[in-house]
Amino acid sequence: MTAPVLVLVIDDDFRVAGLHRDIVAERPGYRALEPARTLHEAAAAIRDHRPDLLLIDAYLPDGDGISFLAAADVDGFVLSAATEAAAVRRALRAGALGYLTKPFERRALVDLLDRYLRYRNLLSGGTLGQADIDRALAVLHGGGEGASLSRGATEQLILAALGDGEASASEIAERAGISRATAQRHLSALATRGGIQVRLQYGTTGRPEHRYAAR
Repeated sequence: MTAPVLVLVIDDDFRVAGLHRDIVAERPGYRALEPARTLHEAAAAIRDHRPDLLLIDAYLPDGDGISFLAAADVDGFVLSAATEAAAVRRALRAGALGYLTKPFERRALVDLLDRYLRYRNLLSGGTLGQADIDRALAVLHGGGEGASLSRGATEQLILAALGDGEASASEIAERAGISRATAQRHLSALATRGGIQVRLQYGTTGRPEHRYAAR
């Protein structure tokens, strides 16, 4: 099973940091570290835990979050109350994948995390074509296929999540960052066309589980 994306929230407001951590922890495919309230704590957490993604405020008590992100060499989104155009441009120049202005609705962060997971999965292969890169960026920024993936793009995402092993619909959905219902629908279509194999795995109780594998 694919390892969950490890996320570090960096925010000096413990209530806000805890809220963001809890949102991350509830999303399939993610695991949240305890938040860091200073850049000093963040540096220690990165050294000790090697997170995959940072959710960082622009301004921390002991320094500048945007500069820290630029030097961290970790994927990151800036979550800040700073709405000046210069701050947003500076964050993007520093390598931020996106910028979310506080306060925001819970759904905004959920959408951001879901899009990032799909983006990450789309860029998980070896050699990428331009279409692969364009699709990943569209997903990340919520446009085109990011808002509603085409059938072909969704099936490619599912096949990439399936890989060379065997998995259930729930496992594939988690890896791909899509709902189980969507994964199940496309897996059934792929199996009907002979694109993948499916078998039943019987447990000690309950209904058998469908297991999928590439042909």
